[in-house]
Amino acid sequence: MASLKIWIKAARLRTLPLSIAGIIVGNALALQAPNFSYPIFLLSILTAICFQIISNFANDYGDGIKGTDNDDRIGPKRVLQQGLLTPARLKQGILILSVISLIIAIGLILLAFGFALFWYVLLFIALAIAAVAAAIKYTVGENAYGYRGMGDLFVFVFFGGVSVLGSFFLQLKTITTEAFLFAVAIGLLSVAVLNLNNMRDYKNDKAVGKNTLVVLMGARLAKYYHAFLILFSLFLLSFSIGGNLPLRVDFIPYLAFIPLVIHFLKVMFEKVPEQLDPELKRLALSVFFLSLLVFTAHFMV
Repeated sequence: MASLKIWIKAARLRTLPLSIAGIIVGNALALQAPNFSYPIFLLSILTAICFQIISNFANDYGDGIKGTDNDDRIGPKRVLQQGLLTPARLKQGILILSVISLIIAIGLILLAFGFALFWYVLLFIALAIAAVAAAIKYTVGENAYGYRGMGDLFVFVFFGGVSVLGSFFLQLKTITTEAFLFAVAIGLLSVAVLNLNNMRDYKNDKAVGKNTLVVLMGARLAKYYHAFLILFSLFLLSFSIGGNLPLRVDFIPYLAFIPLVIHFLKVMFEKVPEQLDPELKRLALSVFFLSLLVFTAHFMV
């Protein structure tokens, strides 16, 4: 039981709502289709959760063995840092979960496309493998892209494009302008979560040589960058929501703008990095709240 609690701690459950926000939005946009599949929806969520836990295990492992997770880091202490798991044990967990995740992903892909749409099957299997590789290589290895300022790009691609457009395509085998705009907006908000994390950890990351985009641009520019991510995503969401839903439900997704605007103001006026940590949870849950509202509005049509 104690071992299970350690693995649950390593999984960092608070990160999971954000990981499925794009999946929920992508499926919400396909909800009114006659052939909408709830099994595909649920398997998509399970796959995304597995990928996120792989990423969390890998971040714990990569930052732990590099010494990035130390007593100067502001965020919660991780399991490798506390000695609750050995590097070998954590690495084993990453490998086992990677295999399980790919099996689930292949099952999802075959459920969506069968064997007739062969090229779609190959494409999505490639995306699944790429997602696992990206989850691991963020902090693991000498060329970890999270240490070279590339984390924002990968989060945008996988949490926005792959998550929203991929889940939408699994249902309808097509892409629409509405789905594309939502993908960009969710991608930007997901990048904002990463940027906020990196703003909080700016001093420690800079000291240990973890060159996140915040370290490369500096703390001041990072705030302007954060403002762009939040405000431009809200702008795109306004276009995505407006006119695509009946008036009786059109207002529902806009309710998520309230916590997002409050978060924006809080970050803009906050001068103490330690005080940004609570905003991480609030922003991630606000994006998840947005996805639920989008789903609710489309469900009520």
